[in-house]
Amino acid sequence: MKIAKLIALLGLLAMTGVLVYGFAVGDFGAEGRRLLAMPWGIVSLVDLYVGFVLFSCWIVYREKSLLRSVVWVVLMMVLGFFTASLYTLIALQTSQGDWRHFWMGRRLEDEWDA
Repeated sequence: MKIAKLIALLGLLAMTGVLVYGFAVGDFGAEGRRLLAMPWGIVSLVDLYVGFVLFSCWIVYREKSLLRSVVWVVLMMVLGFFTASLYTLIALQTSQGDWRHFWMGRRLEDEWDA
């Protein structure tokens, strides 16, 4: 689990760095238009958002609270894998070394209460 935490932390740091760089130096509107004008730009965005949706399905599955799920999914769609890295790091930390708890989250807690 230590390796998974390290990977999630590195992902969080990398995403933080590139997001700060992109917002500080880039022109979101102009560069976005250029990206959408290229076939592989469209392919890349569809690929990215399919990944966001799949990861978001795991978040919704793990969380009991609809509100928490919605907040995380909105953050996922806006901030991308920065959010995924943060969510994964939190899930790893709160699972206390139990992989079933990591994957199932509050669903596993429901099993324990039953």
